[in-house]
Amino acid sequence: MESKLRLAEYKVLLYRLFLGYLFYFIARVLFFAFNTHLFAVDSFWALLKLCYFGMAFDTTALLYINSLFILLSVLPLTINTHPKFQKGMAILYFITNILAYATNFVDIIYYRFSQVRSTKATLDVLADENNKKLLFTHFSEAYWYVIIIFILCSICWIWLYKRVKLKPAGVTDKKVYFLSSIVSFLLILTLVIGGIRGDFAHSTRPINMVDAYKHITVPNQGDIVLNTPFAIFRTLGTNNYKLQHWVDEAYINSNIKPIKQYNTKPAVKPNVVIIILESMAREYWGSMNRDVSIPGFKSYTPFLDSLSNSSLIFTNAYATGRQSIHAVSSVIAGIPSFQNAFTSSPYAKQKIQSVVSICDSMGYQTSFFHGAANGSMGFQGFGSILGYQHYYGRTEYNDDKDFDGIWGIWDEHFFPFMGRTLSSQKQPFMATLFTLSSHDPYQLPGKYKTRFKGGPLAIDKCVQYTDNSLRIFFNYAKTQAWFSNTIFVITADHTSQTYYPEYSKQVNRFAVPILFYSANSAYNLKGVRTDLASQMDIYPTVVDLIGYNKPFRSWGRSLVSNLPDEQPKVINSTGNIYQFMQGNYTYLFDGKNFTGIFAVTDKGLEKNLMTAQLNSEMQKGMQDCKAQIQDYTDRIVNGKLVAK
Repeated sequence: MESKLRLAEYKVLLYRLFLGYLFYFIARVLFFAFNTHLFAVDSFWALLKLCYFGMAFDTTALLYINSLFILLSVLPLTINTHPKFQKGMAILYFITNILAYATNFVDIIYYRFSQVRSTKATLDVLADENNKKLLFTHFSEAYWYVIIIFILCSICWIWLYKRVKLKPAGVTDKKVYFLSSIVSFLLILTLVIGGIRGDFAHSTRPINMVDAYKHITVPNQGDIVLNTPFAIFRTLGTNNYKLQHWVDEAYINSNIKPIKQYNTKPAVKPNVVIIILESMAREYWGSMNRDVSIPGFKSYTPFLDSLSNSSLIFTNAYATGRQSIHAVSSVIAGIPSFQNAFTSSPYAKQKIQSVVSICDSMGYQTSFFHGAANGSMGFQGFGSILGYQHYYGRTEYNDDKDFDGIWGIWDEHFFPFMGRTLSSQKQPFMATLFTLSSHDPYQLPGKYKTRFKGGPLAIDKCVQYTDNSLRIFFNYAKTQAWFSNTIFVITADHTSQTYYPEYSKQVNRFAVPILFYSANSAYNLKGVRTDLASQMDIYPTVVDLIGYNKPFRSWGRSLVSNLPDEQPKVINSTGNIYQFMQGNYTYLFDGKNFTGIFAVTDKGLEKNLMTAQLNSEMQKGMQDCKAQIQDYTDRIVNGKLVAK
């Protein structure tokens, strides 16, 4: 009798866990349906295959989430079937499961911007926002339909849970009840441990995010295989700064060259203005796509296109991260972010050599401008670590009639504010502007709603608006004495919404513009370059241009000296896989093994060239990739971010 009672309890437990699998399957299908254009899944059966692989990750997530629920369900408490106990269990079940389940729906929308499953790094970025309530209100209004779908799924889940109930039953033979429970408990415990690990092989590590890529041919399909609760759980408390010893120091110094030195001697120290454009990917710029055969291509940057005609532009440049704060560390300090944001790591507070520190040593005034609430996105905190002398945000602007109602001061007002502030500063100065208005919710001031009509993407009209705001700023700057000896650097922090298939390809999800402009012809900042470039190259290029002649730490290269022994390269991360581009190839590396080698022109990573017979360039590329990561980790962990 007692064994049958326990068996009935276990059957109900399995049913309740099965509901988790069912609704995670539904969430995965919805995730794909809302982001179909980002994935190369060519059939329904291919999608089902990805869902099948995803079950291992669902198992781990569901067992993490329901560990206490499972424990209370299998312990021989003798009151397991009591109605009050079952009511408490239902409350525990749905509080934990529904909260975790909601993160899958957040990624249904957020993925189109981040293009990676949310992890602890995403939570760190959110923690730096001080207008969370306002953002929550906006996203609730903008994406109400996703919230409705989530609520309907949750209601259906609750309804199905209640369809199967345990009938109250008393225990008559406690000895049999406890003995059978102990055997069952040990068996269930073994199954739970195996499920959390992903298998029962004691010698292997637990299943991790990189394992989502084992059974797929197109890298980003791994994000369909994964689920968001798993991605968050697996990155909580992780340390992605693990020291490695793949190559010796001599190889690093010879091939990676982390210590740079240039010998440019400008007649006068130039001012420097670095403009990081929120979400304004290369896809939106006409000047960056003149030689790209995209049918029906339309530019949304008429001012930047005209400025490009008198600038040095890089049409094959890439971001090194996916978040705004990643761009600040990459552009200003040449420090990329891979699985985790460097800025939210315990290593970010050390002394860091950067454009700021070098300019400071040369007598520059340094300022950071961002029209959002002070502290937003972590810019002010990291700017303080870098050593910016001044920070100008919404507080310093001090006029909320120009507040956009969500993020901060409209670009058309904040840009001229920066111009006026620079005009009051002593030269030489170095300023960084992080723009704001080309960000979701993609709204415009009322007077521009008929002027900027945009295109098929919601962001298009905001790109037009920010482009026009730059025109206003440059028209003002041209009237100022400092303009004629100022070097302007313009790039984007990361990519955003995509429309053209060319920019939905894996590699081009990092495709950003890089532009250098100066009215002073002495700097020779003109032309179109198609060699590989990245955000990390901006820092050493600026250091070269301003005439700093001492050694400094940099993993990038000067794009103006373009030395033959500094090979163009790009490294970034899809969140789980390193993506290294050098020479003729793109390499995918999971931290232990290379999973793919592709022609550098194969932006969609469609034809894997990795075979048993690798040519010498491939072998060196793999070694250089490891060397780059090894030196990056060593310098961060051991406090060597300043050249000695």
